[in-house]
Amino acid sequence: MKTGTLRVPGAELFHEVRGTGPMLLLVPGGGGDAGTFDGIADVLARDFTVVAADPRGYSRSRLDSPEPVDQRVETQSEDCARLIDHLGGGSAYVFGGSDGAIVVLDLLARHPGRVRRAVVHEPPCVAVLPDAAEQLGFFGRVYEIYRVEGLAAAGAYMSEGIGGTLRPLPDPATLSPRAAERVVRTVANMPLFMEHELRQFTAYEPDLEALAAVADRLVLAAGRETRGHLPYRPAAELARRLGRELTEFPGGHGGYTEAPEEFAELLARTLRG
Repeated sequence: MKTGTLRVPGAELFHEVRGTGPMLLLVPGGGGDAGTFDGIADVLARDFTVVAADPRGYSRSRLDSPEPVDQRVETQSEDCARLIDHLGGGSAYVFGGSDGAIVVLDLLARHPGRVRRAVVHEPPCVAVLPDAAEQLGFFGRVYEIYRVEGLAAAGAYMSEGIGGTLRPLPDPATLSPRAAERVVRTVANMPLFMEHELRQFTAYEPDLEALAAVADRLVLAAGRETRGHLPYRPAAELARRLGRELTEFPGGHGGYTEAPEEFAELLARTLRG
């Protein structure tokens, strides 16, 4: 595995590259980083040059600003486009999970020439739902609890509200050094996620007209274990509006960490079409 950095406006992006073949960019969800995909990346590297980056402001991707700033979907998707260009892909296969799936939707809508095929797994853009006001209010309440009672209380409230489908982070003492470091980084990232990303990303409204024009390159995906719960619903609604089938993957919202080998094998087949 190789690592590198890329200077982008306002930040420096850390990224990891492994494998050979066509480029596959993996985009993590809120609070996650490149290490989120360790479980699937080695499997995928048999067929792809796998690229994973820490989003700006998280983990090893440093902001130029001394203070954190609100995360923007459009800014993160521009970072993805620049990373594809920097690594010489021209265009790439792209996978995103959770908030990373929202970023990939925006990347495909605004930079379709850089995306060969995109798989978006449970994008929590609840603004697309018929009960959008209620769901946006729910995430607003998560933020209020975070501000008053702290991270643990907010996390517990959010987990219960989305159906208890989020698995807790493992104890770093039980993990390999690399995996333990990832968990420590994720915990450190959570205040930034709660303060500057959660409400901003869940309120994002995809450009359905632009996505409809390239819908043949878009796969909407959700976890089998989240069927009937909030994380599943935006993907299902987007599939309905765009006239696409919904593809179910193993596990729940974080299936790529819960059943990594099975998830990676299905993802590779899905990307090949």
